[in-house]
Amino acid sequence: MTPPTATAADSATAADSAAAVDPTAASTHPTRLVVLIFAVTAGSSAACMYYLQPLLHEVARELSVSTAAAALLVSAAQVGYLCGLALLVPLGDFLRRHRMVPALLAASVVALAVSAIAPNFGVLLGSVFVTGVTASAAQVVVPWASSLADPDRRGEVVGAVMSGLLLGILLSRVLSGAIAELGGWRSVLIVAAGIQLVMSVSVYLLAPVTPRATTGERYPQVLASIVRLIRVHPVLRQRMALGFLCMACFSGVWTALAFQLSGEFGYSEFVIGLFGLAGVAGALGAPVVGRLADRGHLRVVTTLVWGTVLAGWVLLFWGGHQVIVLIVALVVFDFGIQGIQLSNQSAIYALDPAARSRLTTAYMVTYFLGGVVGSVTAGIAYQSGGWTLVCGIGTAATLLGSALWAVFALRVPARASADEAA
Repeated sequence: MTPPTATAADSATAADSAAAVDPTAASTHPTRLVVLIFAVTAGSSAACMYYLQPLLHEVARELSVSTAAAALLVSAAQVGYLCGLALLVPLGDFLRRHRMVPALLAASVVALAVSAIAPNFGVLLGSVFVTGVTASAAQVVVPWASSLADPDRRGEVVGAVMSGLLLGILLSRVLSGAIAELGGWRSVLIVAAGIQLVMSVSVYLLAPVTPRATTGERYPQVLASIVRLIRVHPVLRQRMALGFLCMACFSGVWTALAFQLSGEFGYSEFVIGLFGLAGVAGALGAPVVGRLADRGHLRVVTTLVWGTVLAGWVLLFWGGHQVIVLIVALVVFDFGIQGIQLSNQSAIYALDPAARSRLTTAYMVTYFLGGVVGSVTAGIAYQSGGWTLVCGIGTAATLLGSALWAVFALRVPARASADEAA
């Protein structure tokens, strides 16, 4: 059996030995500008799924739907994202990413424009789903950045791009709140379309021209190979389970938070959006986690970040009626969530350099399936039992994740995952 993590040194050895399989890893390295472009692209793409999250009460009021129905907008975006992960992201190993990513970003411009002029909830739900599909561009640039990075800096580079992704999610709430205060929720989607257009052009003009990671397989074989990867790598299966629970917690908090802030505190869209800033501090901690992973401390990091999320739930419950505590809770909680996500990706990207897009698909499909479950559950739980029930369910999910990680870490020797990666 193999353990859930590999040390940085062993991951580097594995990546070096696979350079011939992953030609991009040996041919070029990302500049700071390229890493920045990838981080902004990941963030702007992921943000498209969450612009409406702090505005759900406003959408529900204008389109005359219930709280639970409005929460389905978040779920629809995540289901679309799942479809993109399952059907499009694997092609990142076989297509030229410097063409694929701008095309997905351009498609998101169209989907966001349709959402902005949607005449009813049904049309909005459908266009939000398509937006989620195109947002999968975020998970094409992550393995792209990983394949370009030096092995001893891979965790740091992936951490920077993942910081951009989470910052995009969190800052999307701040931006949407500010814009909605001035022009309503539809204007938010118009601005989002403009941002995606800029990023599409930027990636096309400035990102490196890289070869395909691998060739020779047809599309059905590509999809079938994902199942093989899941079967072959125990580390991948373990991290998929942990990712599911992690994202369920994250999505549950931010879905229910909009209702809590508007109902309990009576805050406006702009103020609700500002709470996204509380999570920015957590996202900024991702490169630190990445550097610790590069130095071979992935097991310790994983243990600590699960404990951090559990502490975050305690603070969230306490802060349900005290705004200062709630802000601190969001900082702690989002730091832990980002740490879990980065530790998971550091582990799986060491497994097979030529299959990083497909590994991403396997992991992220499960991850965002957890997001769908979390947002739907939070909407129903908040309507039934309020913030207390949401926090209770989230705490139970985190305890389950911590227990699973303890089993994964204790049942297998620490060296096994490095051997598997090699």
